[in-house]
Amino acid sequence: MDVANKRLFLASDSTVHDYGEDSLKRGWGEFLAEFIPASAEVYNHAMSGRSSKTYIEEGRLDAIAKQLQTGDLLLIQMGHNDSTKSKPERYTDPEGSYRFYIKQYISAAKQHGAIPILVTPVARLQFEDGEFRNSHTPYCNALKDIAHEENVLLIDLTSLSLARLKDVGYEEAEKWYLVSILGEDYTHFTKAGAREMARIVGNALLSLTLLESQGVHIK
Repeated sequence: MDVANKRLFLASDSTVHDYGEDSLKRGWGEFLAEFIPASAEVYNHAMSGRSSKTYIEEGRLDAIAKQLQTGDLLLIQMGHNDSTKSKPERYTDPEGSYRFYIKQYISAAKQHGAIPILVTPVARLQFEDGEFRNSHTPYCNALKDIAHEENVLLIDLTSLSLARLKDVGYEEAEKWYLVSILGEDYTHFTKAGAREMARIVGNALLSLTLLESQGVHIK
């Protein structure tokens, strides 16, 4: 996809959030501009702790929609907080309410002539029995279903990030997550990790073609 001169809006959670240079915790949205043409503009509206549901309830999607113009891109990565059953105010069912809310993002983009791009949740550092694991499978499957049903683009960031973790191995991958600094937190990224995930997203964006709007997704 040619993203030169495009405006990219990011709707997401803490894994994409812009924390600023002084924070140990970083989000991939902070670094995306480094990996796409300089003429593209990134508007990072990711907010820590939000699910697809609470993001909408707080009016954050509406705030983006008011800015969207024809040809803009809306990247939607939700799922980390949607899967938190212990916090019912955030939780969404991947077979039900999650799909309902995700489709609202798609509708908001299309109503303003923008292009919605679904992004499966970036991988946590979940390593068991010598393998990196996908902790978001039901949500990934839901997004793939929706992409097919709604004829929209999808970047399978879960698969792409898991593949990258596998490439470098656990010892190196651990440096990309806050657990390497704090001794805990296998979800959030260090600066190096956030930049690596941004590189993956940037490359995936540039690889997208219109053919993928027919249900093909980037792996």
